[in-house]
Amino acid sequence: MIITKYQHQQLKDTPHKIDVREMYNKESAQAMLMALKPGESLKPHKTPVDVFFFIVEGTPTIHIGDESEVCEADTLVESPANIVHYISNSSENLARVLVVKAPRPTSQTKVL
Repeated sequence: MIITKYQHQQLKDTPHKIDVREMYNKESAQAMLMALKPGESLKPHKTPVDVFFFIVEGTPTIHIGDESEVCEADTLVESPANIVHYISNSSENLARVLVVKAPRPTSQTKVL
């Protein structure tokens, strides 16, 4: 059994400059847990593989293409490959989102 604790994972250096920690990284998939403080946002970007977001805590806004939706905890949102997407937190509370890319990307995400 392999157990990975968020608190023990190092912060990832990303262009988004938010709290992102790698939870899983295999050829079949990659999972990151991100924490967005109030007012924080990812930069719009395209990912070369399908992505899904599982809201663990808070009420972040998920932006995919021309659509935006405030999502609550225990919600899963799908984003197809090569579509502009990002997450923002306009609430007054922390938002934590598990981001899963499947399969693990073999090329770079394109930040716009």
